Amino acid sequence: MFIGHFAPAFVAAAVSPERPRLGAMFVAAQLVDWGFFALALFGIENMRVDPAASVMVPFDLYDMPYTHSLLGAGVWAAVFLGVVAVYRRSLHLGVLAGMVVLSHWVLDLLVHVPDLTLDGTPPKLGLGLWNMPWVAMPLELALTFGAFAFYLSRTRGPAGPPLVLAGVLLVLQAVNWFAPHPAAAGPFLYIQALVAFALLTVLAAWVGENRWFRRRGGLATSAR
Repeated sequence: MFIGHFAPAFVAAAVSPERPRLGAMFVAAQLVDWGFFALALFGIENMRVDPAASVMVPFDLYDMPYTHSLLGAGVWAAVFLGVVAVYRRSLHLGVLAGMVVLSHWVLDLLVHVPDLTLDGTPPKLGLGLWNMPWVAMPLELALTFGAFAFYLSRTRGPAGPPLVLAGVLLVLQAVNWFAPHPAAAGPFLYIQALVAFALLTVLAAWVGENRWFRRRGGLATSAR
């Protein structure tokens, strides 16, 4: 799952106790993948290209105990919760951000072949929807754009920024699904993923800076 991870970010931003900025929630949504690709650059976690790994994703994610175990994801979530709560002076907002971080593992559980763990040791878990593209692809689009529509229904602002974000999400997802895959894992692949996450985070921050909560009667409020 790629852009589907941003569905919880849209929902959290739409129900947050202050102005519905998206940037921090987009970081939360992919925080464990930020961690994975950063750690992979230094050989701390590992993956390899294997066309037989699954129908949709030819990556064998065989070593990622610090980011894609439930325990590891929980630690990342707790740390991010604390950072957001202190920085924004809002425990409510921190809890929302932490929940978005933890949602990454839950959504991965749906699509990954068994490569996730509870604590970095077997058993390995995953429901394997990557082997059923006719299920995984519409599910990802429905989650993402259902949450996107919910976010828009709760906020007001110019139409341009969200449309740009939606377009880039679709383009990057199409690349993820249909572009030729690399012959081998390595720094170029890891940096490419981090750049994609950074681009989407910048666009999400731009969208959030131009959205305000709706009030009954169609007025808008910053809610802070």
